[in-house]
Amino acid sequence: MLLLEDFKDYELIDASNGEKYERWGKIYLLRPDPQVIWDNGNLMDKYRGKIDAVYHRSNKGGGSWENLKNVPASWKINYKDLTFNIKQMGFKHTGLFPEQAINWNFMINKIKNSGRKIKVLNLFAYTGGATVACLSAGAHVTHVDSSRGMVDWCKENVGDSGYQGENVRYIVDDVIKFVQREIRRGNKYDAIIMDPPSYGRGANGEVWDIEKNLNYLVSICSEILSDKPLFFLINSYTTGLSSQVLQNLLTIFVDKKYKGIVTCGEVGIPITDNNLVLPCGIYGRWEENE
Repeated sequence: MLLLEDFKDYELIDASNGEKYERWGKIYLLRPDPQVIWDNGNLMDKYRGKIDAVYHRSNKGGGSWENLKNVPASWKINYKDLTFNIKQMGFKHTGLFPEQAINWNFMINKIKNSGRKIKVLNLFAYTGGATVACLSAGAHVTHVDSSRGMVDWCKENVGDSGYQGENVRYIVDDVIKFVQREIRRGNKYDAIIMDPPSYGRGANGEVWDIEKNLNYLVSICSEILSDKPLFFLINSYTTGLSSQVLQNLLTIFVDKKYKGIVTCGEVGIPITDNNLVLPCGIYGRWEENE
């Protein structure tokens, strides 16, 4: 398992009974997490007076935030020289998955050490953590997400991190339709990143189901790789999907042609108050064999 380290503005302090207690800059949040099935005490009691906001699940689905203190509508945190805007979203989210810093480091190192200008395609790109990371390394990034709100949020993160718009292209579209058009246009990319949800809808209501559609998406993405690709990264939070599945897809559709290195595994966040680790999804990577 690859573990998060060196994220000074984020800290997973404790986790117990389906909840996690975190520090986001100077704001302390208590949020649900389905992976936390162990009992390490009642977090609300343990940290009473030290929690700024808590997310309550609803029996009818979803839930809502309860601000116990004055929480701003938006605040900024930094990871190294990257800046991200954090907000309280529906379904417990904050607009950033801090464990992805593990993958950001991988991308930044690969791009900086490539010695050439790299074109990156970021699919299901959300608020642009990977987009900002790749821009910081000098890449040109095409950022694709079906939600205009998420794309606008990425623009905030890009601007606040100090990067100008000439090296990034923002696309609001269904990822499959976009890749199909790129094939017809003959556009190529040196690196592809994707973070597909389990289920979702495209910009015009297209239905995404990871078990039905991921194989096809990886196959058509392999058609828009350049003659000398740098990496292909798939990240997933889908419960029950093994990282070996991602490695198999990359082996079939990418490594068969380009002969690089394929790896897979889990990512996790160490918990400060004990020696436990919170698992936070899986990854599969194909990378150029240097």
